[in-house]
Amino acid sequence: MRQPVFRPLLCLALAAWSLLTFAAEEPLQVRIGYLAYIPDTGPVLSNVIPEPRDAGLRGAELAIVDSNSTGRFLKHSYSLTSASTDSPEALLEQARAQHEQGVRLFVVNAPVDALRQLSAAMPDSLLFNAGSPDDSLRSTACLHNVLHTLPSRAMLADALAQFLTVRRWTRWLLIVGQTPDDQAYASALRRAAKRFGHTIVAEKAFTFDNDQRRSAQADMPLFTQTAEYDVVLVADERGDFGEYVPYQTWYPRPVAGTQGLTPTGWHKTVETYGAAQLQKRFEAAAGRWMNDRDFAAWMAVRSIATAVTRLRATDAMQIRELELGDNLPLDGFKGSKLSYRSWNGQLRQPIPVVQPRALVTTSPQDGFLHPGTELDSLGYDKPEVTCPF
Repeated sequence: MRQPVFRPLLCLALAAWSLLTFAAEEPLQVRIGYLAYIPDTGPVLSNVIPEPRDAGLRGAELAIVDSNSTGRFLKHSYSLTSASTDSPEALLEQARAQHEQGVRLFVVNAPVDALRQLSAAMPDSLLFNAGSPDDSLRSTACLHNVLHTLPSRAMLADALAQFLTVRRWTRWLLIVGQTPDDQAYASALRRAAKRFGHTIVAEKAFTFDNDQRRSAQADMPLFTQTAEYDVVLVADERGDFGEYVPYQTWYPRPVAGTQGLTPTGWHKTVETYGAAQLQKRFEAAAGRWMNDRDFAAWMAVRSIATAVTRLRATDAMQIRELELGDNLPLDGFKGSKLSYRSWNGQLRQPIPVVQPRALVTTSPQDGFLHPGTELDSLGYDKPEVTCPF
C-alpha cells in the first residue's frame, strides 16, 4: 500500500525547520578574563634573559584560538579580555570592572597575595592560578574558588628529587638566596629531601658580599667547600647568583634547582605527544618560545573549554565541580591525561626536568608508585593537606 505523499513532505519540513532553528540560535558566549600583575623585582646580579612581559597572556590567547577552532561547530564562542597592571590595587580594580560586565571565569598571573585578594573580592567567580607556585595555597590556605594550572614548588622539588634518587645523588649542598621566594623554594627542597631520603650535608646562604660576576672563579670554589656532596641544589628564583654556580664548585658536581638541571611546568625542549605542534603554533603567534606561565594559562583556558563542551553552560561553580570530578580528563600534550586534585585544586601533570637546551627526563620517575595515580607522587598528597577545599 502506497504511503500518502504528505508524510515524507511533512518529515522534510520538520527537518528543515529544526535546521533553521539550530542555525538561528545564538552562539554560547564564553567570556574569560585574563589578569596579570608581575612585580618589578629590580636589577639582578647576573645578566639573565628576563621573563617576557607577556608571559601567560600569549598562552591564553593561543588557547582562545584553539577553543574557537572546535567551538564553532558546537555554537560556542570564546573571547578573552586581558588586563595587565603595575600594582595589586590596579589589578583588583580591573578585575572588579570585568566582574561587573558579567565575567566569572578568570586566568590569573599574579603573586600569592594578589591572588588571595582577587579570590575574596569575587567569591562567585572561578579563578585559574597560572602565576603563583606558592605551596600554602595547596596545603594550608586553600582558596575555594581557585584552581591551579601552574605546578607548585613542592611538585617541582619532588620531580627533581625523584630523578636525583634514580641517579643516587643523595647528598646535597643547598645554597639559598635572600628573597622570600628563594626561602620558599628552599623549603620545598628540604621537604623533598626528607620525603625521598636524601641528606642535606650543608646549607649555605648567599649574602652578596662581593661582585660574583668578577670573582666567581675565585670565590665560588671556597664558598662551596664543605663535606662531600653529590649535587649542589640552588634556590635562586630571581637569578641573582645561581648562574655562576655551575662549573665553579669545590667538588666537580652537577648543579640543580632554579639553575642548571631545572624542574619546570613547560620548556621549549618538550616535543613528544604532540607538544611539538603546540610549540610551533605558539612560536608562530607569539614570536618566542613558550614558557611555563604560557602553558599554565593555555591549560587554564583549555580546561574551561573542555568543561563548557561537556556542560554546554558557563556557570563558574558548575565548571568548578566538573573540573574537580573524575570524569573530565584533560589533554595537555604531556603523555598522560591530566585532572585536578579534589583536595586542593592542583592540576596533576608530569614535570619536565631540563637543562637550558635539552630535556633530561620527565617525572614522576618509574618506580615511584601511588595508590591512586603516580602523578600524585608529586606535590602535596591528600593526607598532607590541612585546609578545607
